[in-house]
Amino acid sequence: MKAAGVKPGQAPAQDAPPLAGVKVVEFGQFIAGPGATQILADLGADVIKIESPNGDNGRRFGVSEATGGRSGLFMAYNRGKRSVVVDMRQPQGLAIARELALQADVVVQNARAGVMQSLGLDARTLRQAKPGLVYVSISGFGTQGPSRERPGLDIAAQAESGMMSITGERGGTPLKAGFPVADASTANATANAILAALYRQARTGQGETIETSLLAVAISMQAQIWAEYQCTGRQPPRSGNAQPLVAPAADLITVQDGHVVISAYLDEHWRRLCKAIGQPELAGNPLFATNNDRVRNRAALMAVLGQALGGLTGEQARELLERHGVVVGVVRSYEQVLASADVQASGVFQTVDDGQGATLQLPGLPFGLADASRRGPVRSVPRLGQHTAEVLAQAGYGDADIARLQDSGVVRGEPAGA
Repeated sequence: MKAAGVKPGQAPAQDAPPLAGVKVVEFGQFIAGPGATQILADLGADVIKIESPNGDNGRRFGVSEATGGRSGLFMAYNRGKRSVVVDMRQPQGLAIARELALQADVVVQNARAGVMQSLGLDARTLRQAKPGLVYVSISGFGTQGPSRERPGLDIAAQAESGMMSITGERGGTPLKAGFPVADASTANATANAILAALYRQARTGQGETIETSLLAVAISMQAQIWAEYQCTGRQPPRSGNAQPLVAPAADLITVQDGHVVISAYLDEHWRRLCKAIGQPELAGNPLFATNNDRVRNRAALMAVLGQALGGLTGEQARELLERHGVVVGVVRSYEQVLASADVQASGVFQTVDDGQGATLQLPGLPFGLADASRRGPVRSVPRLGQHTAEVLAQAGYGDADIARLQDSGVVRGEPAGA
């Protein structure tokens, strides 16, 4: 594996991104597959996104006048990739897709069950031709059970993993998370699996077939709750913002300009909280002396804390509690998050070209690498077919061949260098 522009046998520069020289071909839709390859792209891999003439369905998700005709979903998970449009309904188009896949180190797909196999682009077929290939399949419900052919999106995984059954207000109806948590977490889990496979591939040349599902990841994210369920044998209750077994923990308190959440369920932390609000004697109150007492009398506890902190602003409450070593968070809007000095210092937001001439600030890798900075050039969201000619040329096709393929509709895209 070598970085673009690096001569055969020559290692990438020491300050190159960790995955420089790794080529990834993605047959992806929406979030889980594109999200996994987005992480690889941010780490320096060359991600070639193979799309149908209609493009990734994510390109049309949430597009409206309010968004300026753009899809936030697509922009979030496809920056810095190269888009190639191939009509795989045509034999020659399918042959091109296969050729590009076999030139890659990693292939990632989250197509409907059976689609890749019907095209001869499944793991077994491609790895017979290239045993060292890392091939990744993402599905909604896995490939072995009775639901293997069911379409699966984030909301179905949240529902069928038990996640929605524990989310919501006490006595209320089940709720989903406020963002596609199963999709996003599957993208992260898949990227971890790919990195492990690439590590072995680099050492031994051995490839891997990786399978995961939104359902499996959604269940694995709830490991603590599953352990508690196994211990008690009781269905975990919906308890709103509170944690049902400890208090105060993640409890929401109304302040003058919004809300804060606090966590002080360990006895020593509880004593600090009582001191912070000027009521040290509260720590010994029989209603609140132990965690079990506080859980049992949570309503009375929250009334006391609400009265003690409700006259403060969020920042005043945060400063007060932090001085006493109590964990506290101010519930912030997106505008406030962007303005946060801590967030700005983290460098998690990066400048992205939306593909239409404007720039946006979008979250990137949530970690830094001291020897390979994540702050590279501005990444661009690819236009549909923007890199078709470029990628085919690098794959060995001549200008005349590319023009003929475009004229016949086998491939579509912009002229090279456009």
